[in-house]
Amino acid sequence: MIGAFILGAGTIASPVFAQKSKEQTVEVGGAAMYPSKNIVENAVNSKDHTTLVAAVKAAGLVETLQSEGPFTVFAPTNSAFDELPDGTVETLLKAENKETLSSILTYHVLAGKFNAKDVLKNIKKNDGKVTMKTVNGGELTFWEKEGDIYITDENGNSAMVTIADVNQSNGVIHVINKVLLPK
Repeated sequence: MIGAFILGAGTIASPVFAQKSKEQTVEVGGAAMYPSKNIVENAVNSKDHTTLVAAVKAAGLVETLQSEGPFTVFAPTNSAFDELPDGTVETLLKAENKETLSSILTYHVLAGKFNAKDVLKNIKKNDGKVTMKTVNGGELTFWEKEGDIYITDENGNSAMVTIADVNQSNGVIHVINKVLLPK
């Protein structure tokens, strides 16, 4: 695909072609995301996901997210984490809160690879909403509004997919603008 993939709300994820590898990439957080790299190898290069990367490390999930998968990860930006109440991130990153942090992070992961087209197809097939089970056993509800994909957590809070279909060797990442929380 040459050109730009437009995902509503004025957000454009434009493919970039790396000179060395000739590998089609998408830019996230100022860095090229390579489809030949795994989720962790790519995420560590995004300046918009430093909080998420720190959380994945603190939760002990690096090895899991480097494994074969496939996984679909809904990746909150640093700004999304900043919107949580003061002190929340710092508290979650403490060793004694590893289990809670792991539960929150795995709530952002689906087993299998689901690109935006698949999600939209399922939304349309299910009368405008589809609920999917996350790796932590919780549920997320997906819906569409004016071409954008939204995700509602079990508490009724919604996030919007701002960059879709960032392909990885072990799945796909969709960047979201809020942190989703399980019950």
